[in-house]
Amino acid sequence: MKGKKDLSLGKPIAITPLRGDESLRSMDKSIGVEVWDFWRWSVSDLVSNATRGRFAEFIVAQALECDTDGVRDEWQAFDLVTPEGWKVEVKSAAYVQSWAQKRYSSITFDVRRKRAWNRETNIQEEVAKRHADVYVFALLACKEKGRIFPLNLDQWRFYVLPTWKLDERKRSQSSITLKSLEEMTQRDGVAFSGVRSAVQTCLRK
Repeated sequence: MKGKKDLSLGKPIAITPLRGDESLRSMDKSIGVEVWDFWRWSVSDLVSNATRGRFAEFIVAQALECDTDGVRDEWQAFDLVTPEGWKVEVKSAAYVQSWAQKRYSSITFDVRRKRAWNRETNIQEEVAKRHADVYVFALLACKEKGRIFPLNLDQWRFYVLPTWKLDERKRSQSSITLKSLEEMTQRDGVAFSGVRSAVQTCLRK
């Protein structure tokens, strides 16, 4: 009916995970293309900034035994929740990029306070803050362009810092360099196998 309001607009869409073999359809027929064709086309470049960031979240989720059976929440105020209920923010960086470079990228991580947005109410909080209990900084540390392979977790190093240390930090509150992280955590970070232990240690102090 013309002018009738869609009452469902006031509710968020319930997202369910796709399997990958779902077909794109037109005129009620498959066009011979599946969802995993889209995934292959859109996110195969794991070195790119945007995709690497989401992949880093997935890696850390595996290290912390987080539930990844559902769908990543693009707008959540933090990235992950551990089985213990700890809220985790993941940041990533890399020396090597997909594009041609004259020098390695400098390693700096964004740690700005942010105003959370609630997808259930479509309301943004008035006060900006850090919403996670702990930050995990994921560095794709390989410096050889011909050898870089993000699926090899041995090429990553992880720096774990409780949020209160960022809040009390006297220097920049918007970003943190690798040098500062090394001074505040462990100089060479931890390997993938050590992430869970590092998070547990810093949150139990």
